[in-house]
Amino acid sequence: MYKYIGILFFLIIVKQSAFSQNNVLSSLTLPKTLTTNANAVVRDYTTKVTLESSKQMRVAQKRIVTVLNGKGKDLVNSYLYYDDNKRIIKLEANIYNAFGKQIKKIKKKDFKDVSAVSGGTLYSDSRAKYLEYTPVNYPYTVEFICETIDENTAFIRPFSPLSSYYLSVEKSSYTISYPEDITVRVKAINFKGYDLEKLEGTNTYTFKVENIKAIGRETYSPSWSTIAPRILVAANKFTLEGVHTEVNNWNDFGKWMYNDLIADTQDLPEDTKNEIKALVEGVTDPIEKARKVYQYVQDKVRYISVQVGIGGWKPFKVSKVDELGYGDCKALTNYTMALLDAVGVESHYTIVYARGTQRNIEKDFSAMQGNHAMLNIPLEESEDIWLECTSQQVPFGYIGSFTDDRDVFVVTPQGGQIKHTKQYTTEESLQRINGKYTILSNGGIAAQIKIDSKGIQYNNKYYLEKENKRDLDLHYKKTWKYINDLHIEQMSVENNKRDVVFTENIKFNAFGYAKVLGDRMLLTLNAFNRNRNIPKKYKTRNLPVQVKRGFTDIDVIEIELPAGYKIDAKPKEVSVTNAFGVYQMSIEVKDEKTLVYKRKWIVNKGYYNKEDYTAFRDFYKEVSKNDNTKIALIKN
Repeated sequence: MYKYIGILFFLIIVKQSAFSQNNVLSSLTLPKTLTTNANAVVRDYTTKVTLESSKQMRVAQKRIVTVLNGKGKDLVNSYLYYDDNKRIIKLEANIYNAFGKQIKKIKKKDFKDVSAVSGGTLYSDSRAKYLEYTPVNYPYTVEFICETIDENTAFIRPFSPLSSYYLSVEKSSYTISYPEDITVRVKAINFKGYDLEKLEGTNTYTFKVENIKAIGRETYSPSWSTIAPRILVAANKFTLEGVHTEVNNWNDFGKWMYNDLIADTQDLPEDTKNEIKALVEGVTDPIEKARKVYQYVQDKVRYISVQVGIGGWKPFKVSKVDELGYGDCKALTNYTMALLDAVGVESHYTIVYARGTQRNIEKDFSAMQGNHAMLNIPLEESEDIWLECTSQQVPFGYIGSFTDDRDVFVVTPQGGQIKHTKQYTTEESLQRINGKYTILSNGGIAAQIKIDSKGIQYNNKYYLEKENKRDLDLHYKKTWKYINDLHIEQMSVENNKRDVVFTENIKFNAFGYAKVLGDRMLLTLNAFNRNRNIPKKYKTRNLPVQVKRGFTDIDVIEIELPAGYKIDAKPKEVSVTNAFGVYQMSIEVKDEKTLVYKRKWIVNKGYYNKEDYTAFRDFYKEVSKNDNTKIALIKN
């Protein structure tokens, strides 16, 4: 009898397993090829966008994701934004165990409801509902279903099947349908190597992909925006917070933005106009006028984000910013533009994708793009000037890694145009170290150093101006953490905003810097600027190599030898030149007690094939090895 019960139990298990083979709700049916590098797998993701008119859009989504481990929880993306113009029609989620059995059902009322803004935002009407679920076991599967109606049609959800690193995709599809009086444009990006199916019907597009393997994050790889496949979608007629327009190119887009979003906000009060004119009285150079106005803005206003309704794209009135003394990036950019206009300096409101990893505005696809506003001052005989109007620290005309070297959208009364922001060259991004140190007979070091930083390297330093003494002390001890028992005697920083140079002066001492071994002493020559960044080693490199910003380091250090010691063995000069950069190191004997250590390291901006990664890594290893070069001293 027990034998037959066992057989029956076995048949039930087999039946459940067979059922699971055709069930994307079960992790048992996961293709093994999609689990490599993956923390989660999108089993099936369908998006249906219906443009019911230029004033209303319906979006329905169903997303099934199998979470493989704890790191995959954040890849479920079970959240939904809404506001006064975007209503949630349907929202639910279901949780399934590894066998595809439902273990939890979450209704709309069970989702967490929070404000969808950061701590720097004063007020916003944008909110989010998100699923909060703590799993008991892995793997598990989440089925997320939602539907919204949006009265804003300016932003049409793109098709982004691969939304993150360490995420595989089994199936994903996207359909958009639209009325006859609307033209929809689409642009496929980064689909090389993927099998994209495109179906075009009457007033409809459908896109499908299958079996996209997860991409693992790799150091020195290109930005995600240049890797991830996506399809941009835009309509020629759309509505933004009740403001209707029809645009077909960037020129049209610029006219619409200026006339409908900017022009009626330029109401600078007469008193302020008179004040700003008096500020630049006697100044004829437009750049010097702009410099004074920029300083005026930095002294008067501060950045606070306010996102209400069309405020996500339309700036506050200039008079309001003038009165309150604060605003978001749009408001402060618009305010600065109005002040410059009052003194006869031309400037233009500019939209940009802002972050440390450069992302371009898609210049051949006119649509709502970007996440930040800045200001452009056009110049005919030299490079344009770019102003970051939200910072009270950044020098005039300096934009740094937040907005450097990328295509942006410039808005003018005559229309819109694509321009490229400042790219800091390898030579401009210079750090120069001049210093000296004395080695004591017990191996201790007494050092004095001056560091000047320019270009993109200035971006890594200027914040130190606002650091208190304690934090500055910690910064330098972290910088030179390879020196034990470091004691800072003096430190000062100077921020030359006019020339955009940041200068550091530091004096320190430490015991036991050099190793005393009987009658000999081993001294590591490079005390101030050792490369400790050796790129990670990969068994197989999958992504190209990109150095987004080049730089130059030049060090000249005078070394005073300890009393009673002379050089026993001196290292040879080093000179390495390749596609990635240059490294040079030399030691000159100034006199019997003094050496001069010289070092130059140049890293070029560049884009290289994945096959070049080993050579690239070897270059950094070579630099690190030579930065730890030692010289042997012996007692007289």
